[in-house]
Amino acid sequence: MRSVLPALLILGSLSACAPQGVQAPETYPLSGRVSGDWGSSPRLRLALVGTGIPGVVKNDSAIGQNLVSGGLNSWEFGFDLPKPGAFNVAGVYQVVVFDDANNDTKYNVGEKFARNRQWLIVSPVNGNFAGVNLPDFLGGAEALPAMTLSSGWNLYDQSRPLGAGNPSAFTTLRDYDLSR
Repeated sequence: MRSVLPALLILGSLSACAPQGVQAPETYPLSGRVSGDWGSSPRLRLALVGTGIPGVVKNDSAIGQNLVSGGLNSWEFGFDLPKPGAFNVAGVYQVVVFDDANNDTKYNVGEKFARNRQWLIVSPVNGNFAGVNLPDFLGGAEALPAMTLSSGWNLYDQSRPLGAGNPSAFTTLRDYDLSR
């Protein structure tokens, strides 16, 4: 019996590293609904877009995800957000849905897309975020105001006043709805 124990421990640790298969939408760290008119037979896909350190500009649709039809012009989705850490230190992102018309699994300019007014901000520490302004050649306007963040993922909802739980830290986020 003793000789079997090390083998079981090794197998258990290897299975913990195995890639996860497609899961039900509500089991992902980020989930919500997609709705609206996307035309006939759309090839909907999700992508994490934004900017951060060290990735600079990100347009990543290779992240684990699942979109399930919920009827006419309605889908449920789940999306696997990257874990904050060495490869995702800080950044400001949104998850967008797009019709992958050419089926290349990447968002290309001209493909139909939708986003919302909720920003996903990852921070390495608890503290103050200085805000983000657009470059002068794009008008120089404030894109995101200064705010206080928690370490890890934070949700900033532009449709609500800043403060009193906006932004809020999360590990699991439901109702991140996208509509066209």
